[in-house]
Amino acid sequence: MNALLPSASMTPARLHRLTGRLRRHRPSGRLVALALAVLALLVLGAAAAPRAQAAPVAAGPVVASVPAALPAALPAALPAALPAALPAALPAALPAALPATVPVTVPAVTAPTPPTAPGAPDGASLGDSVTVGVNGVNGTPSSSIVVLLGITLLSVAPALLLMTTSFTKIFVVLAMTRNALGLQGVPPNQVLAGLALFLSLFVMAPVLGDINTTGLQPYLDGQLTFSAAVEQGRVPLQAFMLEHTREADIALMTRAADLENPENAAAVPFTTLVPAFMLSELRAAFIMGFVVFIPFLVIDLVVSSSLMALGMMMLPPVTVSLPFKLLLFVLVDGWGLVITSLVGSYTGTGG
Repeated sequence: MNALLPSASMTPARLHRLTGRLRRHRPSGRLVALALAVLALLVLGAAAAPRAQAAPVAAGPVVASVPAALPAALPAALPAALPAALPAALPAALPAALPATVPVTVPAVTAPTPPTAPGAPDGASLGDSVTVGVNGVNGTPSSSIVVLLGITLLSVAPALLLMTTSFTKIFVVLAMTRNALGLQGVPPNQVLAGLALFLSLFVMAPVLGDINTTGLQPYLDGQLTFSAAVEQGRVPLQAFMLEHTREADIALMTRAADLENPENAAAVPFTTLVPAFMLSELRAAFIMGFVVFIPFLVIDLVVSSSLMALGMMMLPPVTVSLPFKLLLFVLVDGWGLVITSLVGSYTGTGG
């Protein structure tokens, strides 16, 4: 067995014959041959280094012969023997190839900074009450208050529209005109409500402009507080309502509320003025509706009398009179007359 071990004096030719002899014996000989080849290379490399330093001229043939012999000896043994031979040979060869020491830089470790302890609560911030500032920076209203006012206005807008504007009177007159024509669902209520809404905006445009100028814009600019803005904005609306409210209706609501008679118009409470204004608006709407009904009532009487004279008692008069009503209403431009009278009742050009 000692004859099979490689020595420092073994040449590549002897190494090739030795590995070939081991390959012919059995498959396990290939593994031994590969291990011997690797160990021989390590020994030759270790032996060639001193020779190269001592006699560089003599080391030339040995170094040149090793690369020439390796391609012939190793390819046959490497594919089958590498998985089993390398794990056994490498651990023995690696300590000689690796450096003795490896420099490692270890960063300095510093202790973490402890967190700051919480301070004691401020006594001024304690309490069970919640404070909401109405005015924001520089006296302007805070955004939360503006949103709250907007939501509130949307919730009470129908009541304000019905009770403090001309919407009720206009809608009632338009609905009575439809009934006078004998039409039950044409135009529908949505159409009449939309027409009444835009006519109300047209009539109330000067009043809304005054409210915006005297109350809303100064409040948004921070010149007025909320309560002062409400008082300033109520003045134009109250003047409009007083102008179209009868004194008899104001007196009626004052007696119903068991209040003393106001000294002047400006002293009328707003809670008394709103229902009095509604009574006056309904009274004026019914008067206009009566005037609208008269010509159509005449047509119904003429048609009914004609059918009775002709003996057509089984024929409904409404069926015959409806075309004549529509024809008359279109010929006289009925919608234009009604709307002109409605708008004129507020501007002073009609009644």
